Amino acid sequence: MNFRDLGLSEQTVKAIDEFGITEPTTVQADVIPAILEGRDIFTIAPVRCGKTMSYVLPLLDIIHAKKAKNILIVTANSQAAVKTSDCLAIFNKYHEINGAAIQNGEEDITDEANVIIGAPDLLLDVAENAKVDLSGVDILVVDDINLIKKNKQLENLEKVLDMLPGEKQNVVYTNRRAKEMQGLLEKILKAPEEIKVNKDKEQEVEASIRKQPAAEKKTSTAAVSVLDTEAVELSKKYNSFNGKTPAFILVKGIVAENEDK
Repeated sequence: MNFRDLGLSEQTVKAIDEFGITEPTTVQADVIPAILEGRDIFTIAPVRCGKTMSYVLPLLDIIHAKKAKNILIVTANSQAAVKTSDCLAIFNKYHEINGAAIQNGEEDITDEANVIIGAPDLLLDVAENAKVDLSGVDILVVDDINLIKKNKQLENLEKVLDMLPGEKQNVVYTNRRAKEMQGLLEKILKAPEEIKVNKDKEQEVEASIRKQPAAEKKTSTAAVSVLDTEAVELSKKYNSFNGKTPAFILVKGIVAENEDK
């Protein structure tokens, strides 16, 4: 199976090919078609299984096709928000999607931002200060609700949920099932499809990265400090990082690490 088989657009598939990924992981193969079909999804999956890409890739296509305008991604902390934003920027190469990752609550979020990413406390802060309007969210992604609980952010998450419209698509990830979260899950999800990834089976992220010959790896390492002109121009055009694009995205010879939270 390849990413084209999952229903992704040619633009997204081209960005995936250029990044160097040859085939989807189990969670990507299961989740991507379900998100594209507009279903509510509850996914139980271990860390480092490629789940960030499992929602970023279809969301890019959904926005590009104008099937949704506003997407909210709730992460466990600011570090996870930045990683998700990085993933979005990498595969956004042939789209025109604007994203904003909230790291400290002081970001200047423009009305053009299609994707807002942040931890519950910071999302609550920017919403209460009228820096972002959450009432028009079309798709909600919660990644990872168990880690949000571990960070003592469930109360803030519930306050954020109260700001969202009732009619929207909802996608929730967790690294393990917890009975005490059932009530909150029922509040978020409507007749969800449950997708469970076997922890022993899902060790595929590194295996999905195209292997380079040793000579190519040496060339790649030597080119680490060379700016990629096209990447620089794209970062200026789309301003996905509010003028602070990570350096690793702007240089030639690097395949950015596909590391899940």
